Amino acid sequence: MTKLNDFNRYCISIILFLVIVYLGAKVNFIFKPIVSLITVITIPLMLSVFFYYLLRPLVNQMERYKIKRPLAILLIYAAIALMFVVFGILVWPPLRTQLTMLVDNAPSLFDTLNEQAKELERNELWSRFIPDDRSPLSAFTQYLNKGYTFVSNYITGMFALFSNIAIILIIFPIILFYMLKEGDRFGRAVITGFPLRFRKDAAEVVSNIDEALSSFIVGKVIINLSLGVLMYIGFLIIDLPYALLLTVVAVILNFIPFIGSFLSSIPIVIIAFIESPTTAIWSVVIITAAQQIQDNLIAPYVYGRQLDIHPLTTIILVLIGGDLAGIIGILIIIPVYMIIKIITTKAYQLFFRKKWEEA
Repeated sequence: MTKLNDFNRYCISIILFLVIVYLGAKVNFIFKPIVSLITVITIPLMLSVFFYYLLRPLVNQMERYKIKRPLAILLIYAAIALMFVVFGILVWPPLRTQLTMLVDNAPSLFDTLNEQAKELERNELWSRFIPDDRSPLSAFTQYLNKGYTFVSNYITGMFALFSNIAIILIIFPIILFYMLKEGDRFGRAVITGFPLRFRKDAAEVVSNIDEALSSFIVGKVIINLSLGVLMYIGFLIIDLPYALLLTVVAVILNFIPFIGSFLSSIPIVIIAFIESPTTAIWSVVIITAAQQIQDNLIAPYVYGRQLDIHPLTTIILVLIGGDLAGIIGILIIIPVYMIIKIITTKAYQLFFRKKWEEA
């Protein structure tokens, strides 16, 4: 009888929750301003959290040297501004030149790609294994031309997302400043919101979440920069055109879980193939070698066993994140999963494990 009552109570709770969701959907005009506010602050908040975990160790270290925390943050801001100036003087001009050349030469590059594909199709070794009426290279170049239009339109849409760049540039440093200045207070506020008997467990959960996010973000930056250095050295050795630009794109795309490494390889191999099939083969060798060094040497050293996520889980999470929130969902799905995993693991240990083991 007790089990039946519990079942009825759970069913009623689910029904009430669905009714609330349904009624909320009918009065969505009430929540529209809230959704707009969340949309506006999402990107600045993501950037603030990202740089908070990158800069917090430096702020803490400066505080140990008797530098007051607000002054330490302002000094770091000044150092970052100086780095941007150096970047604008030394790195941006060649990067801008390569980007402009790539955009201007895109039509001729596609023509060269078609010629290279046809030349390879005429190769005796290629024709021996691939029939003339089933050449994958011709189909690939056709899809690539269509893909170029799609990517151009998608990038235009992404620029529309970042169109209010002034708001981001104003809000992001302010949020980051207060996070660096008072970030620890948020964790303490969360802990004090729990009953006394659960505060020790809540403190452990908050500490584990903080450590997991810090390890993930800092580790991801170190790994991607290491990968970029390895790839750039390899590209210089084979004299790959647009080496700096392709390396920067690869480093940025590698922040996307699972699919980032594949997406970053596509433009590299295409540009290399336009140069020559031999260069394309060497570019694949360099990408593969760099990623193997990243996965088997750098990542285990940086992460240890702190990021214990199965590759299949990563694939499923990326698909879910992309379906729910597009590129932003893909970027944040792994940290969100880590947070949920830590909370549910602790909740299971506190409330359900004993009942499950005694069932």
